[in-house]
Amino acid sequence: MTLSVLFDASRLVSRAERTAPTGVDRVCLAYAEWLLSRPDLAVTAVRTRKEKLVALDPEWFRGCVLGLRARWTGGASERPLTSDEGRLFAALATPGRAPESIMGTPPPTVAGIDAASRLWRFLSGPQPRQVGVLPDSALYFNVGHTGLVDATILASLAARGIERVVMLHDLIPITHPEFCRPGDGDKHRERVLSTLRHASRILVNSRYTAHELCAFAAREGLDPPPINAIHLGLESSFVSARNDAPKGRYFVHVGTIEARKNLAFLLTLWRRLAEKRGAEAPQLVLVGRYGWENEAVLDHLERSPPLRGLVHQASDLPDSVLADLMAGACAVLAPSSVEGFDLPAVEACALGIPLIASDIPAHRELVPGAQLIDPLDGVGWLAAIEAAMQRRPKPPPYSAPSWSDHFAGVSAALGLDPAPGAVRTRS
Repeated sequence: MTLSVLFDASRLVSRAERTAPTGVDRVCLAYAEWLLSRPDLAVTAVRTRKEKLVALDPEWFRGCVLGLRARWTGGASERPLTSDEGRLFAALATPGRAPESIMGTPPPTVAGIDAASRLWRFLSGPQPRQVGVLPDSALYFNVGHTGLVDATILASLAARGIERVVMLHDLIPITHPEFCRPGDGDKHRERVLSTLRHASRILVNSRYTAHELCAFAAREGLDPPPINAIHLGLESSFVSARNDAPKGRYFVHVGTIEARKNLAFLLTLWRRLAEKRGAEAPQLVLVGRYGWENEAVLDHLERSPPLRGLVHQASDLPDSVLADLMAGACAVLAPSSVEGFDLPAVEACALGIPLIASDIPAHRELVPGAQLIDPLDGVGWLAAIEAAMQRRPKPPPYSAPSWSDHFAGVSAALGLDPAPGAVRTRS
């Protein structure tokens, strides 16, 4: 018997012009591939429009999914390095300080790219083709945080007897609003409240996120629906150790350049390393797009003389290039103040790369074998970085979470047969 399922693709189709995904984008794509791969499911992709769901043309959506996978992960036809990326790898191969820092283009404003320009690029590109009314369905999946601020959509699905499965990735805008855009805390609060009140089941990416969600529900006097904490999987480029990669004299941080990543703290440490070690100071690569509340980081990158030629920034790297960059580092650094699920930290451990990370609940749950240090302990971080410069630590064995395991857990929670579909694998 075939089960009819609605998949909310609003976030995926809005990302059509992006050359590299965020962590949430990766989750949306993995779910789309999983659902489409199952012969026991009749999947209808939908998107939000004026507080309603509209169905997308199935062939158009399949093509969209294939195109995003090719662009975001690549493979044999993966694009060559850009000139800036080539300069970056050349700089990292240079002993000591590079002649100059290799930097991506800063955002037009500190706050980021103007929302109107993003909307114009989306509207001027190929538009998703919409088809008729929504079919009668048993399940609705929303794993991208879209259309949840207002409860209208979830309530209308409930009225039709459709089970609503929603993934919440974290509660950081609620618990740590100082790290987010003004207003994001209130917006996310409404999103979480509508999910707690109207979802049939909530999926979260870690036990820590589940704990924060339950605590929030208790404060609001709400009885939550069933909550399943299931770790996310990794892309194929990050699932096996890369012990044969050539080793360099540099460190890597992967993640959006924003306040909660604690990068101003990290750059302060790097200035101290530059002053202390001079020509022997290691290089540092920040891999990620510019985010919000990052003025202090930009000040360091643009105005600190000791960091010139030592600290570099890149974004939108293909997965295989990023994996090579990480594998060649003395260690991957993850000094975040808070995380729901720190995907780059998990990827580093899966690749067999030493990881120095902040001692926070998500890291204790996900990467307990890493070297965990209080995110405010500057002396401890300096000592760990200098030790890794002298001798690359040997990381402990690590069993990486997989998408197959994730979707087996989702299938079990929903009473679906785990066998019919398999997550597509890529060489």
